[in-house]
Amino acid sequence: MSYLLPHLETAEAVNNALQTEEERVVVIRWGTDSDPTCMIMDETLYKVAELVKNFAVIYLVDISQVTAFNEDYQLTDPCTVMFFHRDKHIMVDMGTGNNNKITFPMTNTQDLIDIIEVVYRGARKGRGLVDAPRDYSTKLQY
Repeated sequence: MSYLLPHLETAEAVNNALQTEEERVVVIRWGTDSDPTCMIMDETLYKVAELVKNFAVIYLVDISQVTAFNEDYQLTDPCTVMFFHRDKHIMVDMGTGNNNKITFPMTNTQDLIDIIEVVYRGARKGRGLVDAPRDYSTKLQY
């Protein structure tokens, strides 16, 4: 499903997307289109893109092509989803210990919509850290 979502091909395009979007949350999936984890996440992102278009915009960035952010955002996982509002990174406390990003594939579209909505509401209030609607610490088996 990655071919159906907009890609940001350069670091300048990523910066422009983050800086020009004033009202909506910018959701960026960092990874590669061929990674199985990213394929699962891309499908979920595609399903929610139309439903959240009023308060969020979704972009995909290939970390092998656009390497400028790999060190800054510690993009070592095969698939990472991060949220930004007015060029500011919004962290989400999901109970997993990593508040900076989502590093596991989400298949439940309603869960992802709820997270994006919570990020939007928190960001509009000026918060840099929001709590996820549910705890994901027990979802993953470490």
